[in-house]
Amino acid sequence: MPAHAIVVEKRSDFRWDDPGQRVITVIDYLDHAEELKLRGAKIVNLCRDFDYLSVGYYCSLLAEARRDRVIPTVSTILELDQRAIYKGALAELDQHLRRCLKHQAVPMAPDILHVFFGKTEQADFEDLAEALFDRFRTPLLRLEIATDEKGKRHIAKIHALSPKEVPVELDGLFLAALEAYTQKRWVKPRMKAVPRYDLAILHDPDEKLPPSDAKALAKFVRVGAEMGMDVELITRKDFARLPQFDALFLRETTSIPHHTFRFAKRAEAEGMPVIDDPTSILRCGNKVYLAELLRANGIKAPHTMIFARNRVDEIEKEFNYPVVLKIPDGSFSRGVKKATNADELAAILKDMFRESQMVLAQEYMFTEYDWRVGIIDREPLFVCQYFMSKAHWQIVKHEAGGGFSEGAARSWAVEDAPKEVIETALKAANLIGDGLYGVDLKQNADGVHVIEINDNPNIDFGIEDAILKDELYRRVLRSFQRRIDQRRQAA
Repeated sequence: MPAHAIVVEKRSDFRWDDPGQRVITVIDYLDHAEELKLRGAKIVNLCRDFDYLSVGYYCSLLAEARRDRVIPTVSTILELDQRAIYKGALAELDQHLRRCLKHQAVPMAPDILHVFFGKTEQADFEDLAEALFDRFRTPLLRLEIATDEKGKRHIAKIHALSPKEVPVELDGLFLAALEAYTQKRWVKPRMKAVPRYDLAILHDPDEKLPPSDAKALAKFVRVGAEMGMDVELITRKDFARLPQFDALFLRETTSIPHHTFRFAKRAEAEGMPVIDDPTSILRCGNKVYLAELLRANGIKAPHTMIFARNRVDEIEKEFNYPVVLKIPDGSFSRGVKKATNADELAAILKDMFRESQMVLAQEYMFTEYDWRVGIIDREPLFVCQYFMSKAHWQIVKHEAGGGFSEGAARSWAVEDAPKEVIETALKAANLIGDGLYGVDLKQNADGVHVIEINDNPNIDFGIEDAILKDELYRRVLRSFQRRIDQRRQAA
């Protein structure tokens, strides 16, 4: 059985004796996993905080990229970080709380309840602790319990703790819970499912660079009607209406700290088929994860390294100028810069480290165009060449004031595109899932290199649909029909 590893930011954060496990720092895990022989390990992430793009976040992100089993997962981290997402689970947890109170001689709930690996200090609330841990698989949690205007006790907030926040009087509970949990088989938390019956397409009519233009969205609606699907365009104000639909299709640029991710998480919690699904969003949306995923699976990509602020002097040792610098979650060429000398490098990194604790440095690999292979249900859907914007090194050139310009595009029939391009794209996308992806690749004398995997690739009228026409829309909608049918059969 693979070893367990307890990951902390500083070794002093784990104030207890090492309980037969392996306590390591997050830097050791990020940089020396091979030397420590941790591949396939079960990772207990006990970093101090799990804020978006913190080192705790990156610990779980890279664990998933390496196919290590980790708690908490990035999905759980993000869910706990946004009350708008997790509040849907509070009603069910409140039911457990009421059942616990009902069986007490004196029905009183504490203001604070600690839950360590599903165990709590108050025996009367074990059912609630187990339900909480089953829903939010996080090592250390604190429940805040309040009283509403009707005098009823309810769960007001769920907060993830660091080891430093474990009360000293609960040391015994923590160590016993840790030992018990690491002896068990790890399983994923259960998700509740609710079947629905039609398709919602989330879009933003004012977005400057949307994944689908107005004509393409109209095609989805028209072709859907021909196939017997009721396709409705919705916007962020329709969040409360989401359970009325059978499935959700995101045609708005996705991001983690954004309403698109909340929509995807809500759809998943309701049991609705959703493209992009939350896992695909978080995996594709972070270039750190993708770089590690491609490297770990032997897929060619430009030489890439991940750097924290205290290691920037290593960039010039690893790369020749020009060097490409990326923040982890940029999109449409945003958050991607090119440094041609040391002064530019320093200026770019200064700005990037304001947004993220880690940045990517990547080998500059110029080509006149990038290949984009669209993939759905693990099969190629379309192939395009995107040419660089005029007098620029990227496909999209962002101007001062928010303007932009784009290079030309050319569509190919899948069977006419280079075989190596298609095979490499499929290999990369299949590491993410079976949704809709756009794999960006560069082809040169050294072969085909994956640049990026996009979780919601463009489908624009007259470009990506130039070869298949209406059949492209039918194939996407048939995927939703199949997923909906599977949900109904399982219900």
